[in-house]
Amino acid sequence: MSTTTLLWSVLFGSIGFGYFLYGRKQKAAVPLVCGVALMAIPYFISNALVLVGVCGALTAVPYFLRT
Repeated sequence: MSTTTLLWSVLFGSIGFGYFLYGRKQKAAVPLVCGVALMAIPYFISNALVLVGVCGALTAVPYFLRT
């Protein structure tokens, strides 16, 4: 794992943790699921460009899917 991938993983994991806490407090499923996914996805993707693309899309999902 490169330094770039590690730093992106920490950034998106932190955003995911924030989404997770928000989703749990508000009882909202979309931010909760996106938060768990953002915390888990960096363990499975080792390419930095793909990681930024997938996690960037997951970060935008709660904005567009409001339930």
